[in-house]
Amino acid sequence: MTIQIGDRIPSATLSQATSEGPKPVTTDDFFKGRTVALFAVPGAFTPTCSARHLPGFTDKREELKGKGVDAVACVSVNDAFVMRAWGDSQGVGDDDVVMLADGNGDFTRALGLSLDAKGFGMGERSQRYSMIVRDGVVDQLNVEQGGEFRVSSAEHLLTQL
Repeated sequence: MTIQIGDRIPSATLSQATSEGPKPVTTDDFFKGRTVALFAVPGAFTPTCSARHLPGFTDKREELKGKGVDAVACVSVNDAFVMRAWGDSQGVGDDDVVMLADGNGDFTRALGLSLDAKGFGMGERSQRYSMIVRDGVVDQLNVEQGGEFRVSSAEHLLTQL
């Protein structure tokens, strides 16, 4: 079942690359007591994700924060090293967008937002979406239809704040 507005984010452990190596990040801790703009991409280094989705949130980070967002985070079914390399290649600083890895897709499955991309040789991935999470509860949720990039953009999310 797909997560809905008003639902609590499921407990899961994601990973973030640090200078000391991958660090576990629990969703319970990450979303507690703050407002997070979370967006998910089907894959790091993929065309739309690299050309539009991540750059949009990087460019609009200050506007999002000006509307009450405490943190902007990107999640993908990739490992922490890939997420770090992708962020570095896009010029994303540690304070810009938190790059979170859902290496096994556990969080994505718990949200009910997994995508079967085996036909493209990519295995199980995440659907493209964005959401506003307030103190662990989904306040806004925007899931794209297959192959589209509209409602999950930073620009669209800004209109919902």
